Amino acid sequence: MGGVENYLKNQLKRRKALLFILIDSETSDSKLSIKLAKTVEKIGASAILVGGSSVSNQIEMAQTVKNLKKSIKIPIILFPGNTTGVVPKADAILFSSLLNSENPYFVSQAQALGAPNVMKYGLEALPTAYLVIGEGTSAWFVGSARGIPFSKSKIAAMYALSAQYLGMRFVYLEAGSGASTTVRPEMVKAVRKVFNGFLIVGGGIRDAKTAKRLVQSGANALVIGTLTERKKNLSILTKIAKAIQK
Repeated sequence: MGGVENYLKNQLKRRKALLFILIDSETSDSKLSIKLAKTVEKIGASAILVGGSSVSNQIEMAQTVKNLKKSIKIPIILFPGNTTGVVPKADAILFSSLLNSENPYFVSQAQALGAPNVMKYGLEALPTAYLVIGEGTSAWFVGSARGIPFSKSKIAAMYALSAQYLGMRFVYLEAGSGASTTVRPEMVKAVRKVFNGFLIVGGGIRDAKTAKRLVQSGANALVIGTLTERKKNLSILTKIAKAIQK
């Protein structure tokens, strides 16, 4: 267990849940990304995730991480959708296996190909089971996922339990960027019941009430991405931060 993982655990001793902000280097302007990162750091975000399902420009992503690193103090954690998402200068990486992918490449082969660069760049690997919930999103399409139906909480719990037995300390339940609905609280509760590690939930979270329900159900951190794309939504983001941290 490294410095970033210890930092996240210590944050949870002071806050009920953590807020992670996702920045997609391919869709976000560099200057605006820096401004956003500074803003969310002030309102209480615990980490910035950089990546996405369809990152193809590795140089652009590396530059984004480098610029962010100079501008904020909270950790920058890579959230790669493929080996192109492994770049230097970040503090850590969600070293993820898409357990419900029908393509073995996303279960173990991409990880094997990316591992040497994780070591080369000195990134702290956070062993993560990535589970795509539902269908129709970029993560579902790119990752060839057999999406877990939103109503099938027991299936998500089985995957999470298997992740724990495999030694993974993080589970990420992903409804997908821009999803029309969130992971249901019932599913979060079911996963929390069997999984003892750090539980992350993302996708479709657009208001404080929804965020609070997910945290009350057992989420340790929420990932917000699409909501940050418009300046007017920052007030909603502030409300979410307050709602989940108390």
